[in-house]
Amino acid sequence: MGKKIVAIAMGGYSSEFEISIKSGEVVYDAMDKNQFEIYKVHILKNNWHYVFPDGRKVSVNKENFGCSYNGNTIIPDVVFNTIHGTPGEDGMLASYLELINIPQTSAAFHQAALSFNKRDCLSVLKKFGINCAESIYINKGDVIDTKKIINTVGLPCFVKPNRAGSSFGISRVQTAEMLPKALFEAYKEDTEVLIESELVGTEVSVGVYKHKGEIQILNPTEIVSENDFFDYEAKYQGKSQEITPARISTKDKKTVQKVAKQIYQLLNMKGVTRTDFIIQNGVPYFIEINTTPGLSKESIIPKQLSDAQISLSHFFTMLVMDAIDNQ
Repeated sequence: MGKKIVAIAMGGYSSEFEISIKSGEVVYDAMDKNQFEIYKVHILKNNWHYVFPDGRKVSVNKENFGCSYNGNTIIPDVVFNTIHGTPGEDGMLASYLELINIPQTSAAFHQAALSFNKRDCLSVLKKFGINCAESIYINKGDVIDTKKIINTVGLPCFVKPNRAGSSFGISRVQTAEMLPKALFEAYKEDTEVLIESELVGTEVSVGVYKHKGEIQILNPTEIVSENDFFDYEAKYQGKSQEITPARISTKDKKTVQKVAKQIYQLLNMKGVTRTDFIIQNGVPYFIEINTTPGLSKESIIPKQLSDAQISLSHFFTMLVMDAIDNQ
């Protein structure tokens, strides 16, 4: 038996493609080259291509997600999905890979699509008794009734693109006059918008993964933003403190971990996810779940793995082998 061939899919079509490339590079650097044959694949709007160490770029054969290089045909045994946003986080890549019978490391297409659509995910989880903020949904072109919105969600509130990540297009609205500009910013990212009441409490993020059928929960990370909220600057430009483990009571820690595990089970997730909550008066309120969480040096999951004394090399090997074994 030769080495298993791993293609690391990175990039994507959204504003997050640069962050995804960083995540993919971390996976490439950390994975055991003695155990696997590893290739970088950039999935970009105008081109899908393998990127080789000599700088050569070779287009992906979409029939088998492979390519030809130096007279050899490379067809991956498994795809490590590090794409944030579309097409990696919204289920499109998972659906395509399922059709051509190649396993991949993150959620299946339905779970990815559902969780990527914040509105639909909230609607499903509320039915199972998961606590969520008050919210209103608006589609581009809808008549905006500012009074009705504010009566429902109150002020301050958050305006978010429904299907975007890394806090692109999110605004914190403190007055009715701020609403039109916030909607304008959100519509740059998506035609569907979610408006939510502001929760006041401790923001935490919980990594969850499955290994050999057992769900494992990492220690929560507390997020303390210098800005109004955990926006792009806070996430990626050092304008926040991320404290692992979070400075919360043992009771709150156990409660939020229990809810994170429950959500992972309810949505039938696989691979690693990161679920964000705000703990308000001891109650964790669900914000969102990420099925391809950031893996770059600044990202939360690597920090939680470090806290758990799990090396990235070991963790990534585990995700790859689980994907292959569960095919």
